[in-house]
Amino acid sequence: MPDVHDATTRSRNMAAVRGKNTRPELLIRKGLHLRGLRYRLHVKDLPGKPDLVFPKYGAVLFIHGCFWHGHDCSLFRLPATRSEFWQGKIAGNVLRDQTSLQELGELGWRTGIVWECALRGKGRKNPQLVLSAVEDWLHGAVPELCISGVSATGSGIRQEMA
Repeated sequence: MPDVHDATTRSRNMAAVRGKNTRPELLIRKGLHLRGLRYRLHVKDLPGKPDLVFPKYGAVLFIHGCFWHGHDCSLFRLPATRSEFWQGKIAGNVLRDQTSLQELGELGWRTGIVWECALRGKGRKNPQLVLSAVEDWLHGAVPELCISGVSATGSGIRQEMA
């Protein structure tokens, strides 16, 4: 199936896709700030440039878009056009994410991921529940946190002990 846009329009559309300051990221940032939690944004010196860095807690938080990071949820659907290109691009993103998380762990950082589907879509959670889970994780000692939308198999909030 051919693209519905010409090359110039498609380029303009893709250039408008943001990697920082997305709606889910701003929601998490504002909510955590209101709860008195302070953080640094997009620290370039750390692997993967985490969205939020909490030096006081030795923790970093990524807010991942389900499409760009290949999440297995209702918000991810591989495009029908140029599917080989998209498979390669998304697989590269997933590999880079895994490498960054491993490197951060080796540097002593606790790592957390909040998936976009936790904040929008059919399986979204109450934003206050998501913020509370992040806050509890920050104040605790669990090394990993993963929050995704509600699935048939569970709550979508997973804390992992090392």
